[in-house]
Amino acid sequence: MTTAAPLKSIKAEPLHLPEHRDAFYGGQWHKPKSGRYADSINPGTGESLGPVADCGAADIDAAVGAAKTAFDGWRNTPPLERARLLKRIANVLREHAEELALIDAADCGNPVHEMVMDATVAAAQIEFYAGLVTEMKGASIPMGPGVVNFSVREPRGVVGRIIPFNHPFMFCAGKSGAPLATGNSVVMKPPEQAPLSALRLAELIGGIPPPGVFNIVPGGRAVGSALAAHPGVAMIALVGSVPTGRAVMKAAADTLKPVMLELGGKNALIAFPDADADEVAQGVIGGMNFTWCGQSCGSTSRAFIHEKIYDAVLGKVKAKSAHYRPGIATDPATTMGAIISKAQYERILGFIESGKQDGARLLCGGGRPAEAALAKGLFIEPTVFADVEPSMRIAREEIFGPVLSIFKWSDEQKMLEQVNAVEYGLTASIWTNDLSTAHRTAAAVQAGFIWINEVSKHFLGAPFGGYKQSGIGREECFEEMLAYTQEKNIHVRIKPARA
Repeated sequence: MTTAAPLKSIKAEPLHLPEHRDAFYGGQWHKPKSGRYADSINPGTGESLGPVADCGAADIDAAVGAAKTAFDGWRNTPPLERARLLKRIANVLREHAEELALIDAADCGNPVHEMVMDATVAAAQIEFYAGLVTEMKGASIPMGPGVVNFSVREPRGVVGRIIPFNHPFMFCAGKSGAPLATGNSVVMKPPEQAPLSALRLAELIGGIPPPGVFNIVPGGRAVGSALAAHPGVAMIALVGSVPTGRAVMKAAADTLKPVMLELGGKNALIAFPDADADEVAQGVIGGMNFTWCGQSCGSTSRAFIHEKIYDAVLGKVKAKSAHYRPGIATDPATTMGAIISKAQYERILGFIESGKQDGARLLCGGGRPAEAALAKGLFIEPTVFADVEPSMRIAREEIFGPVLSIFKWSDEQKMLEQVNAVEYGLTASIWTNDLSTAHRTAAAVQAGFIWINEVSKHFLGAPFGGYKQSGIGREECFEEMLAYTQEKNIHVRIKPARA
């Protein structure tokens, strides 16, 4: 989608944490009405990064009120003027990319070189939607003489967005692009595990749009529930887990507000016997997203390798996995970061233990690194299991950690049944040199985003979203922009000319 900025200045640049740690709405900072604060923790060191407001329903009510007040002025701002302001925001993101990357690296544990790319991707997403503001077109409908019938698209109102911890800044900034471009005001809930880059974003861009157009309310589950249920919120969007998606949808049901949900995945990589073993192995490792510890809903965490190339691929997978060595995320040399929280860390170790007990063969990893410098962090080695069976827990449940399951297959129909047997359907990757095989398999796999001889990449303008329990709606495309509008039909009877 875009490339990361050079990294050579990162090491010398100090970590610039946000000065403001409260809620931002109506163009101002507000202390949490409960008076509660909670420390944000660096998962790589265990150190506190300072307190952040732990907001609740009362803060959401105030923020939504500010957003509703701002909505009428923002919706009536000429589209090209909205686009101009969005482009200013994108420029700020690029100017501060390394600063924002360091904040996310410290706060969420992902390597800083990846977080720089997150900042540039967010800028590209905002510019993409800024360029589409004049394309929110309706249509005229022929009704015969004396009648004009046409439709127009209008913004929905206040949009609530709940974002996850794996790409905090990219989701906070980039996912604002479509709703803001279409004339909605936005209330963002940053992840409680990693809220700092969102607060720094508010410090950097809070004065660019009119007050109340862009708002951030940090906090835990109570904030997300209040945002989804609030009668003043016209639409709610989430990137998160399937259980969280279900909870958001239930909360939104009482007010019948539309939802956009990009949820979890237990995604498959399928390798046919004609594929090159080295390329497949690279795809297997790359698709697992070990860089951010497999904490990605799009990771291809199940690899189905044909028996003819199975052993060759396994040997190369083990060698290639050695590139990923856990380390302190703010160090540009780090290739693999830390797990976001103690609870998630222990959950992943539980999955690893279940894989061993169920009889899967541990190819590599499975524990924490031995380096003394990493002793206080939440680190797990890149872990690969071979000879995995569909009945095993590691084969069925989303782990959201650095655990890859590899299956051997020989019967295509049986393999496809196993691929589609899980409740998820977000991404899939297919490796073959045969065009018919590629298209036949892409049609058979129940997933919303398919790579062929490629893996892990997103392409701005290409619709990203899932089948089954992996979500509702499509993002990163023109269709996402239209989802933040509602269509109105206008029928005009033209009076005949007077005699």
